[in-house]
Amino acid sequence: MNAPTKLPQIVSLGCRLNISESERMRTMLAGEENLVVVNSCAVTSEAVRQTRQAIRRARRANPDARLLVTGCAAEIERDELAAMPEVDGLIANDAKLDPRAWNVPSQAPPVLKRRTRAFVAVQNGCDHACTFCVIPQGRGASRSMSVDEVIREVGLHVDQGAAEVVLTGVDVTSWGHDLPGKPQLGAMVRAVLDAFPTLPRLRMSSLDGIEIDEDLFELFAGEQRLMPHLHLSMQHGHDLILKRMKRRHSRADAVDLVRRLREQRPELAVGADLIAGFPTETVEHHEANLSIIRQLGIVHGHIFPYSPRPGTPAARMPQLDRATIKQRAAELREAVAKTRAEWLATLVDKPLNVLAERDGTGYAENFARVDMPAGTEPGQIVTITPTKFEDDLLA
Repeated sequence: MNAPTKLPQIVSLGCRLNISESERMRTMLAGEENLVVVNSCAVTSEAVRQTRQAIRRARRANPDARLLVTGCAAEIERDELAAMPEVDGLIANDAKLDPRAWNVPSQAPPVLKRRTRAFVAVQNGCDHACTFCVIPQGRGASRSMSVDEVIREVGLHVDQGAAEVVLTGVDVTSWGHDLPGKPQLGAMVRAVLDAFPTLPRLRMSSLDGIEIDEDLFELFAGEQRLMPHLHLSMQHGHDLILKRMKRRHSRADAVDLVRRLREQRPELAVGADLIAGFPTETVEHHEANLSIIRQLGIVHGHIFPYSPRPGTPAARMPQLDRATIKQRAAELREAVAKTRAEWLATLVDKPLNVLAERDGTGYAENFARVDMPAGTEPGQIVTITPTKFEDDLLA
């Protein structure tokens, strides 16, 4: 009997794109003994702090291992991370999926470990220049997988029994802009659904609402296998702050998009990224940020206290004090928690189709988290009718 293949330890921080890339690295590096990889994040100063913490924890737990760091922080904070005594080396972010960067042989086709949900990175990098964002420095220009490449990778996960596939990237709605003919995202999503008619669930990660094309809108509005869960890269609820952020949408654009979608698909659950305490933000601006939570019905909120990032225009703008930023972030989180609790209450006594995870919980189609019956096999989709919710969990 063959011994099981030894897998490296990979610590993944930050976005869903990092999760997807970490899984591919784990496959690519299979058989590499005594190796620890920290796939880092640098979206905020807090993310960089967590990256440093993760490196120190990994070294304490693995004193004799080879410890390598990749990801956005390995680009943006390269000198600082390289100087850490715990770090043996850095792998460039744009080379992390190239076996040559790790001095390992290429493996084709990859052998994937079965996952309940599979993350497929259809796009990487970003061509926009939001004034607060450092990610283009870490990820480079936008580049897309072809439709054939996306279908091939989704197929690997479907063959392994994945019941849900999540399409992710740095700026997913820019997918296709660099491909011949400049295809739109909706066409690719439709191609995936057509290629895998037995795939129960397809989910989209964070989207720039202003770039949702007509075909993708129609899929969100009426395709039952595309999950009713729209997460917007909203960032703020006041038009002046959005302008200073160099975002391309207005508050009215987001409100109109959600209204039109809910007219056709009332069960749509909305999430959003919101930044608290952006430079020059007044009390009036903050109130607009709070009110967009109620107006859009944001139930999946990612709240980020603003922190200046190196080399960004926002870092040169008049800054708010940290106590104010922290307080405003807490108020945004409280507003999301209130909206979310009201939403969860509406789901009690209603049947939900829930994909079981390995931790004893699962996710409904609208991404509500549900407590699963004991013994439910991970990866199964089970109909659950919750009778209550407690601590953000339907049961």
